[in-house]
Amino acid sequence: MLDKKKPRFLRSDWYKASRLGKNRKNKQLWRKPKGRHNKKREKKRSRGKQPSIGYSMTKIERGRIHGLMPVLVFNPQDLIKIKKDQIAVVSSKVGIKNKIEIAKKALESKIKIKNLNSQEFLDKMAKIKEEKKKGVVKAVKGKEAEKEVVETKESPKPLTKLTQKQGEEKK
Repeated sequence: MLDKKKPRFLRSDWYKASRLGKNRKNKQLWRKPKGRHNKKREKKRSRGKQPSIGYSMTKIERGRIHGLMPVLVFNPQDLIKIKKDQIAVVSSKVGIKNKIEIAKKALESKIKIKNLNSQEFLDKMAKIKEEKKKGVVKAVKGKEAEKEVVETKESPKPLTKLTQKQGEEKK
């Protein structure tokens, strides 16, 4: 849409209950009003707008990101096809192994991927790999953060601060 601004399409009565979206932006999604006496379905003026054909983008703009058509990337070889006037987007169906390869290739060829920050992703994966090698698994149980469980390959039982306190009380 070039000149006109699209209104926020909210479900009817979103302001009445928390489960419908009161003080919860993520719940304020559009749901088609289906009730017999629903004022929004009847298109009363004060009840807000409904999505309709008139709000659609022009055919030229549809599917574009910042005016450029995105190119889906499924494997590292797809990065070779990308030109400078195109945006790369990694498909959601790509697994972690392929994503790592794509991120490495993108860093080498200096291609920016819209939905994947290559350097951050590779750093995160390297950190996870190191933790798996060490055999350290961290999990927080209960409401308190003090009850942190740390397991290693050497100790078969997990040691917790809670069990240490119980051992001291028995002495």
